[in-house]
Amino acid sequence: MTNVSPPFPTRRRVLQVAAAAPLLAGPAAAQPAKPPNIVFILADDLGYADVGCYGAPDIATPAIDRLAAEGVRFTQAYANSAVCSATRCALITGRYQYRLRVGLEEPLDRAVYTGLPPAHPTLPSILKKAGYRTALVGKWHLGDPPRYGPLKSGYDQFWGVLGAGVDYFSHDRSGAPDLYSGTQQVAEAGYLTDLIGDHALGLMSGYALEPKPFFLSLHFTAPHWPWEGPNDQAESARLKGRSLIDFDGGDRAVFARMVERMDYQIGRVLKLLDAMGAADNTIVVFTSDNGGERFSDTWPFTGKKTELLEGGLRIPCVVRWPARLPKNAVSEQVNISMDWFPTLLSAAGTAPDRAYPPDGIDLLPHLGGGATVQRQLFWRYKANFQRAVREGDWKALKIQDNSFLFNVVKDPLERANLKDREPEVFQRLIKDWNFWNRSMLPEIRESFTEGFSGAELADHYGAAGPKVGVDEADWK
Repeated sequence: MTNVSPPFPTRRRVLQVAAAAPLLAGPAAAQPAKPPNIVFILADDLGYADVGCYGAPDIATPAIDRLAAEGVRFTQAYANSAVCSATRCALITGRYQYRLRVGLEEPLDRAVYTGLPPAHPTLPSILKKAGYRTALVGKWHLGDPPRYGPLKSGYDQFWGVLGAGVDYFSHDRSGAPDLYSGTQQVAEAGYLTDLIGDHALGLMSGYALEPKPFFLSLHFTAPHWPWEGPNDQAESARLKGRSLIDFDGGDRAVFARMVERMDYQIGRVLKLLDAMGAADNTIVVFTSDNGGERFSDTWPFTGKKTELLEGGLRIPCVVRWPARLPKNAVSEQVNISMDWFPTLLSAAGTAPDRAYPPDGIDLLPHLGGGATVQRQLFWRYKANFQRAVREGDWKALKIQDNSFLFNVVKDPLERANLKDREPEVFQRLIKDWNFWNRSMLPEIRESFTEGFSGAELADHYGAAGPKVGVDEADWK
């Protein structure tokens, strides 16, 4: 492993840009409006109620709360999957992940060498063609080089981790280093969340004097395992040589420190946008890749990561664009990760590739007081033969051999099974799910999937672990 300094601007450059902000803001204000900058912030395994603006009583998130106060907060935002890489596939392509081989991985495991095909149009590749500078800082998890990688899928620059998760101090996964600048493996000392923030600020300061708009994917690994806060080097040492999926580590207080440190770095990004005079015409999105795990708070829902219950899919989501969107607004519009693909392309004044039409919708018409639109959303998850469909207030759900129908607006805990009281609704949703599923790639035995057993999580008592197979038959 070589120690190579990444080609990002220095901290001194960040301060120089901040000092020059009044000079930068004046001429820019007199020029014709340009397409908005975009900063897309993605947390990893963050639960619905793990931030202040969604009700967390024990975690301070002033930066994320600021975004909500200055923008739009969604109450019915969903992840495309209950695990990370499948959602990331949908987010970057704007399409159901089940249309691509890599999207069948739940999540992508390095034992299977697959990834996002470089030829597939992506959010960064289309924005790049439209004149944007594009960068990913943080987590990729959509396939390793040489065949796959961020630089092959539309990003000009990349600094971060390629896989699922790493130790926050050693930056290793299973003893192997996983920290890269571009395609070059690098070594840097520091807490990973802080390093991600530092590199994001370095990039943004470099973009400040450029005429082109920028698209920055800021994908934190927090609060994904291992459970290590910014001062938990001793826990990092304890886990050396062991699995990072530490079922004997962590607690809610550690989890809170991980989230709060991420929020601190987000705050630095917002302050730099202010200093650059760029905040007004920069779209900032904050959300999560799936529902929370273990120490997360998913209230008022049940279920967590790897489960198609609301807690595994419902996520915090806020968007701020002062030039176009209202402040302190709440949207009931049902939305999903893949919607950000057409939404951000629309905001940038460009459009998807016609050969790859998105499954997501443009959310802009439904923000700022626009009417909500009813839609159908579909999911499947191989572990425990899970299936789900959401339409209006209804949600049909299958886990193993059990099926349910819930009104998730009146009953967010998913307790009252209405399938026998509303048989026509239930059968119609199942029929629609079957029709949709036949248009997707089928489940395959070799794809990876994961879930939790009673031996791992006490609230899963009686569960022997995820039943895994291939269920290509219709949902009946």
